[in-house]
Amino acid sequence: MRCSAVSSLLARIGLLTVCLLGALPAQAQLATIDWTVAETLVALQAPLGGSAQKDDYHDWVGEPRLPDDIADLGLRSQPNLELLAQMKPERTLISPMFAGLTPQLERIAPVTTIKLYAPGNETWQEMQTITEQIGELADREPQAKRLIKQTQALMAQLREERPDTAPLLMIQFMDARHVRVFGDNSLYSAVLEQLELPNAWEETTNAWGFSLVGVEELARYPDATLIIVDPMPTGVESQLEKSGLWQQLPSVKHDRLLRLPPVWSFGALPSAQRFGRELVTALEDAPRHTLTPQ
Repeated sequence: MRCSAVSSLLARIGLLTVCLLGALPAQAQLATIDWTVAETLVALQAPLGGSAQKDDYHDWVGEPRLPDDIADLGLRSQPNLELLAQMKPERTLISPMFAGLTPQLERIAPVTTIKLYAPGNETWQEMQTITEQIGELADREPQAKRLIKQTQALMAQLREERPDTAPLLMIQFMDARHVRVFGDNSLYSAVLEQLELPNAWEETTNAWGFSLVGVEELARYPDATLIIVDPMPTGVESQLEKSGLWQQLPSVKHDRLLRLPPVWSFGALPSAQRFGRELVTALEDAPRHTLTPQ
């Protein structure tokens, strides 16, 4: 039985369809509601027909930018199923976070789940593995191999260029009093390992590689350089200017902090490339006192 026939038959009886017998036709349209999958498809120049929350993607992921002509499928957690059906995608790619939507999505097209940041997996290797998997599904295997090699080469180059620095605390603000601090199993920490830069945060992290803590916890690392990754929630910056707690943190008081543009903290190789470039550029441009404790 042909792959398309198998897919059609299983779709009628409501079963998840993952065809392993061959890649997509060269111009088959793909859809995704996951930003990590979306950034990888764009990097592979795959035929992406629709993604979710395009404006928010650009606020949080930054680059690679989504093509202007692809459909915006609405909220990642509540995609526009009517619009998705009109697209007639060959396949919809999701991550485990959106597994609950599978019964609805598979009524329109076969669904494949790309497992990201699985507990116990080594993050750097996992990012390369999902790149290969997405490349195979999108009939972009040579492009996937090229992306992996380009990323490895970029990390080697940045490792030679980056200056020495005190341990880094990589944070994103949730509000004026709480931050995500990124450590083991995070994309940011995986890039630091490739660049042979020290991560100050050694506490237990969740499956996504961060700890959610109060701002006061940062005071325990007086010699660290703070790396603040945008976007900053609305109003937080003005609140921090008036916050005695924030202003008295050693890293803030001694101006040992750097701010980076948005980089998707839950991304894959495209975000790893972006984070590596933005971080090394910021470190190279920073005054000496920002990188070393006084």
